[in-house]
Amino acid sequence: MKKENPQYLRMTQMPVGRLVFSLAVPTIISMLVTAVYNIGDTFFVSKLGTSASGAVGIVFSLMAIIQAVGFTIGMGSGAQISRLLGAQKPEEAERVATSGLLAAASFGTLLAVFGLLFLDGLMRLLGATETILPYARDYASYILYAAPVMASSFLLNNVLRAEGKARFAMVGLTTGGLLNLLLDPLFIFGFGMGIAGAAIATAISQCVSFCILLSWFLRGKTIVRLGPSGISGSPGTYLRILKNGLPSFIRQALASIATITLNVSAAVYGDAAVAAMSIVGRLFMFVFAVNLGIGQGYMPVAGYNYGAGCFDRVRKAFLFTLKVATVLMTISGITGFAAAPFLIRLFIRTDADVVRIGVGALRAMCLAMPLVPLGVVCNMTFQSIGRSWTATALSLARQGIFFFPLILTLPGFIGLKGVQITQPLADALTFLSCLPLTYAFFRGLEPESGTR
Repeated sequence: MKKENPQYLRMTQMPVGRLVFSLAVPTIISMLVTAVYNIGDTFFVSKLGTSASGAVGIVFSLMAIIQAVGFTIGMGSGAQISRLLGAQKPEEAERVATSGLLAAASFGTLLAVFGLLFLDGLMRLLGATETILPYARDYASYILYAAPVMASSFLLNNVLRAEGKARFAMVGLTTGGLLNLLLDPLFIFGFGMGIAGAAIATAISQCVSFCILLSWFLRGKTIVRLGPSGISGSPGTYLRILKNGLPSFIRQALASIATITLNVSAAVYGDAAVAAMSIVGRLFMFVFAVNLGIGQGYMPVAGYNYGAGCFDRVRKAFLFTLKVATVLMTISGITGFAAAPFLIRLFIRTDADVVRIGVGALRAMCLAMPLVPLGVVCNMTFQSIGRSWTATALSLARQGIFFFPLILTLPGFIGLKGVQITQPLADALTFLSCLPLTYAFFRGLEPESGTR
């Protein structure tokens, strides 16, 4: 790759604020549409009853596991690809992308086979009560059939973002998401398929997204090419992908385990508590999607410029991204706190217990929202520049080191309130743990700059 390559010049010379925004806006739109169709599933399924709403929360844990596989390989590949393109090594980037696609499809297939063989036991393990189990079983089976496609889509999505083609990723994801919203009521109510209809709608939309994402590569619209000749036979290639993706795996796997633990803890207080926490989780992810979208728009900027040795641009991108994300999350927190009763009633109007529990949990989450961006930006920074172990340690913090001790102890002392406030407290502790890492990161860029 020559230095005159327009994409190289764009990624290393365009003003940092404009560059981050140009990559973040399509990513934010993609994340918001994904969050909208997740909320759409919850909204339409909630019309089937409280137990059905609880089933969505249960299967959300399963989808988080599939996402964990997809994000591990996708972001592990993407982080390497950004640095390799910044260092002007396109052939190596292509080998990483093609090998990553093979790995994502393979792991997704293994998940599907295992999940379908042990479906009932898996649903109980994820927190399904006897009344929720029939709904969870129907919903999960179709999601598992689509697991290989879902995992592969995450890989293609991250490769596109890694090379600065976030708009292409947006088209694939938003098309599938909007299709999901249209198909949900058709399959659930029009065809009378109930909760299984919501799962079929999700599976179809995921397949459509995959086909659109893959088409960009097949039509030669990307820098990176995909083909059988790019598949690596070296175990080292796959190990590097997994190492770079380990923070994403930890983050997603712990998110899934945390959701399971939350469901199990909430189930002690009945289906209403499980349904309420499921609704709050979906609402929070809608807001959090903006934060993640900005962070994922920032990641290729950090990786590309780090690979090119432009460390001052890495520093500027970090500060810009943190400021924008913090302002947006603060505004969202204030709005969500004030509108909490209205937001919960959008999903469950007739169950007063769900509304009461959901309002308390949502307001607690809103109080901690301004603290969340620092942890996200730190984590993505270290993953982008190849400091996988530091990023992994941060991934362990939010929903591992801090979350699990709190969820296992607080309900025993303060009951349901402990379930409601565990995640906000974990977010606050994660924020504090990131402060020294941020200071060390900025101090470390100076001597590093002198070595390149």
